[in-house]
Amino acid sequence: MAMITTEQKKKILAAMAQDRVRFDSDSKHAKVLGLATSVYSMVKQGQTDRTISDGNWIRLARRLGVSLRHEIEWKTGKTDTFIIVTKQLETAQSSALSMILCDEPNIGKTYTAKHYVQSHKNAAYIDCSQVKTKRRLIRKIAAEFGLDSKGTYGDVYEDLTYYLRSIDSPLIILDEAGDLQYEAFLELKALWNATEHCCGWYMMGADGLKEKINRSIDCKEVGYTEMLSRYGGRYCKVTPDDGKEREKFLMKQASIVAKVNAPEGYDVATIVRQTRGGLRRVYIEIEKIKISKKGLTISIP
Repeated sequence: MAMITTEQKKKILAAMAQDRVRFDSDSKHAKVLGLATSVYSMVKQGQTDRTISDGNWIRLARRLGVSLRHEIEWKTGKTDTFIIVTKQLETAQSSALSMILCDEPNIGKTYTAKHYVQSHKNAAYIDCSQVKTKRRLIRKIAAEFGLDSKGTYGDVYEDLTYYLRSIDSPLIILDEAGDLQYEAFLELKALWNATEHCCGWYMMGADGLKEKINRSIDCKEVGYTEMLSRYGGRYCKVTPDDGKEREKFLMKQASIVAKVNAPEGYDVATIVRQTRGGLRRVYIEIEKIKISKKGLTISIP
């Protein structure tokens, strides 16, 4: 029995076609996906039988961020977080600026960043929690831009800096940046220096990122004061500081997302109350509703 079904292959191909807009050529896209150019061409043309192994289909799905399990259709809600973060990303990319967004989790930061990268050339999204060390981080950034990431570290770094200085308006989004090790932060400072006025940088994290940077500055650890200065010297935030205003903000966001995704006839206000404004919880509640409509059961905490 095949590991990867025809429907899953179609899902991967759709994601592949959507991802293609980020690159100037098929060969560059093929390299990012880890496919030979000839294989890429066959897959792109819909030749999916025995073109690549099931293992490579799984690897392709992983690189494209495609879930192989059944997922509900999800539409983008234009929340305040989505609008503000998208505008900041556009500004950072078009003007080669650097910013840090530190805000509470579960408000749509990651969703917005990934959505942005899907439709903008020369923009890369990096989940720093998966590449915490200096070498893994730099190799991951290089791979996202279609560069050779498997050579010597020195060559990968030099090729990356050269490439970022050569292309139009690159943007690097660093999510979960608080998970990076100290040496990785120092290397980011060096990479920023090497690409000044050529590359936009957008660092994201929860309040722990802000605390980590401030604590390191207070302890006079080398590099953190300079790095914060390079990222504008301040932390951006979306949610209001006032407790009541923040609650209203979160509930409004949850309502916007629920309205565009809840099945017809369901009370959006009830869904929103169950979520307490958390967008992940909105997804879970709507997934439970849609699955129950199909006569299935689901157990979600």
